[in-house]
Amino acid sequence: MMEKNEIIEHLNDLIQSNKDSEEGFKTAADGVDNEQMKALFMELSNQRAHFARELQDVVKQYGGEPQDDGSIAGSLHKGWMNIKSAVTGNDETAILNEAERAEDFAVDAYEKAMKEGLPQSVSDVVSREYHLVKAAHDRVKALRDRSRAASG
Repeated sequence: MMEKNEIIEHLNDLIQSNKDSEEGFKTAADGVDNEQMKALFMELSNQRAHFARELQDVVKQYGGEPQDDGSIAGSLHKGWMNIKSAVTGNDETAILNEAERAEDFAVDAYEKAMKEGLPQSVSDVVSREYHLVKAAHDRVKALRDRSRAASG
């Protein structure tokens, strides 16, 4: 059986990933003119904020101190680092490339957590969120592929 501290550590890693994604998607939304894309990025930012809060509640249930910010306070990390330069260039394809690349990290973080033998109640939350993160990844990737085809 996994120790409480290990469970909390894995959940805090996911919280951190979700916080990074929340901020990254906000930045991406600010960097595009396409209203549909802007709406998608804000939807995904809000989704990740919700996931972080949900995981923070689980950490508290285990008596832990939940992570409250992203991986590096005040800056983006793990795949979202280059989003600012893409936004500065106002290049929607570049923004989609960076968002898709960052989503690879989010998917990996969830897959790693699911392999850790979490208790069933925690695993249920993580698995549900994983499937939604994976679906978001696939939406961003499809948009990126369409954008590449349109510009190429």
